[in-house]
Amino acid sequence: MKPKKTTYFKGRILSGVYACKGVLILLKKERNIQVQFVIAILVTAMGFYYHITPVEWSLQLLSIGLVIGLEAFNTALEEMADFIQPTYHEHIKKIKDIAAAAVLFAAIVAFVVGVLIYYPYLFT
Repeated sequence: MKPKKTTYFKGRILSGVYACKGVLILLKKERNIQVQFVIAILVTAMGFYYHITPVEWSLQLLSIGLVIGLEAFNTALEEMADFIQPTYHEHIKKIKDIAAAAVLFAAIVAFVVGVLIYYPYLFT
């Protein structure tokens, strides 16, 4: 049986609904996303408190989006790898480690961006 076709507009709405479901799954079940989400809220509050510039907002929001987006991608990749290969496999471990390294790189850069933004507000 063929799947029912949807209109372009309805398809976009459904895509948004599915994406929101994915966000809820991440926030409910993934500890790293929960921690990163709390950090994102804290630095966003700091941005309002210190009245950071539009450029600083842009860098901060891009950094938050990059870290959380890569963490979501890493989680999806790990879920898929575990589905394909439920038992330990050295090659799957290597793939997971490399994906985790991408998140680590983004988190380090986000931390540096945060220091560059907030150092002048906190220590001068």
